[in-house]
Order: sequence, then C-alpha cells, then structure tokens
Amino acid sequence: MPVPSYVRKELKRREPHLNIFTNKEEPFNESYFSNVWRRFKQANSVEEGVTLYTFRYTAAIDIYTRTGSLSKLQKAMGHSNIMVSLTYLIGLDVAELKEEDLPMI
Repeated sequence: MPVPSYVRKELKRREPHLNIFTNKEEPFNESYFSNVWRRFKQANSVEEGVTLYTFRYTAAIDIYTRTGSLSKLQKAMGHSNIMVSLTYLIGLDVAELKEEDLPMI
C-alpha cells in the first residue's frame, strides 16, 4: 500500500529503535490497536457492531469511489482474487442503469 510522503517524512524523523505507535522501546504489542479501539468506544458513542475491521470496508469503498478501478482496489487491499475485492463493495450504493447510460449503436 502506498505510504503518503508526509507519513514517510515523519517516520524518517523518528528514532529507529522506538515503536512507531507508542514512541517507546517496548516491542510491538499485538493487542495495541484493539486496546486503543476498546478505550475509544468506551469514551465515545460508537454504533453497535462497528469494529476495527469495519474501517477496512470503509477504506475499500473510498478507494473504489475515488479511483473507479477494481484493479487498484485489489492491489491496495492485497487481495489475490478480484472477487474478494468485489465483496467489499456490496454496500456501495450504485445508481440504476438507465437507457441513456448505454452506448448508442
């Protein structure tokens, strides 16, 4: 996945021996994001059923909406099969096809 230049710049400024999320020397904690998300949900009113994985769907829809490209979506999400990428777009509101949308013959 492409990393924006402003993120790369910030990562280069950091001390290489420090954790990029906590800025401490302790190694990466696999529960870090789950714990942050749990604390965030407790402190804010988050709709029931929203998980960290929900953001992956949101990102997929955003990528497709901005690019209109299934192949870019597939690459960004790391899917080996385009059909997997399509499942992320199930909730996308697609306008009804009209006769004027079809090519003239």
